[in-house]
Amino acid sequence: MNDIDVNQLLNQMRVMAQASQGAAAPGQVKPSQEASQGPDFAALLKQSVDAVNSSQKEAGAMRDAFVAGDPNANLGEVMVALEKASVSFEAMKQVRNKLVEAYQQVMSMSL
Repeated sequence: MNDIDVNQLLNQMRVMAQASQGAAAPGQVKPSQEASQGPDFAALLKQSVDAVNSSQKEAGAMRDAFVAGDPNANLGEVMVALEKASVSFEAMKQVRNKLVEAYQQVMSMSL
């Protein structure tokens, strides 16, 4: 089984969120951007979950079309879509696990 680098995945998600918002690339600061501002984590997480959900729905629809005997459904494309959906879901599970772990560590801290 492949190990997923969660930090790398989170960095990629941040870059995608910044690109979708027209923000500067990592390491660059827009002149009007304050130092305390950052990407909206909740929106970034929702966007990522929606992308995983979308890829799973698309793969499921392709699988159903192939099973129904659609002549336009290619087995290779169906298998690739299913594998992409599986990998993205596993990556999202790893991110969730790291978030839960971080939450538990924060909650166990004494003030």
